[in-house]
Amino acid sequence: MPWRPTHAETHLSFRSNWLRAGVLGANDGILSTSSLVLGVAASGASRSAIVTAGIAGLVAGAGSMAAGEYVSVSSQRDTEEADLTLERHELATDPEGELRELAGIYERRGLPQGLATEVARSLTEHDVLEAHARDELGLPEERRANPLQAAGASALSFAVGAAVPLIAIAVFGHASRIAACVVVTLLALGVLGGLGARLGGAPVGRAIGRVVFWGAVAMAVTSAVGTLVGTAV
Repeated sequence: MPWRPTHAETHLSFRSNWLRAGVLGANDGILSTSSLVLGVAASGASRSAIVTAGIAGLVAGAGSMAAGEYVSVSSQRDTEEADLTLERHELATDPEGELRELAGIYERRGLPQGLATEVARSLTEHDVLEAHARDELGLPEERRANPLQAAGASALSFAVGAAVPLIAIAVFGHASRIAACVVVTLLALGVLGGLGARLGGAPVGRAIGRVVFWGAVAMAVTSAVGTLVGTAV
């Protein structure tokens, strides 16, 4: 009777590429836009000026995040491709030496010499480059950098995050718009921190506390600067 696993395991590290970009983009969108509109509101500007500044910040921020992620992750991808190109060359010029190197890796992980050589030979026959990329270079296919994925996730999540405080500041009246924006922003940051922690398998409470605390600090500083500028000007 064939062996079957008694339970299903769900590992989360394959999400690291888009999860990092998405969480970073949404967090930046929420926090930078809320800080921007709070600073403008604290200066005594009109609702139209606040909303205009917020929309400009949303568009500029989403574009900036996408461009930054694409350039950054492309550099990482270039480095990975350079390593893979070198590995292809070594596999073509010294296949036996590469086989011994792969077997040595498995030996250091605890396999007996004979079994290590057998495993290395079997994996080489199946997909030699992937075997070396995964076990020698630490670059399995599912974890390699994807610039377009990172840029898209970052831009989209920034825009969605930025819309939250922007809607709050636009909907509420003059007397309550600042308080409403602060409350909505902190709630959104808390939800984002908890969601990111759950998707990444990290402690939820610590993630929420961290993102809410630093978000409150950033908004307080920006509001204070806006008030000083509005008074001076």
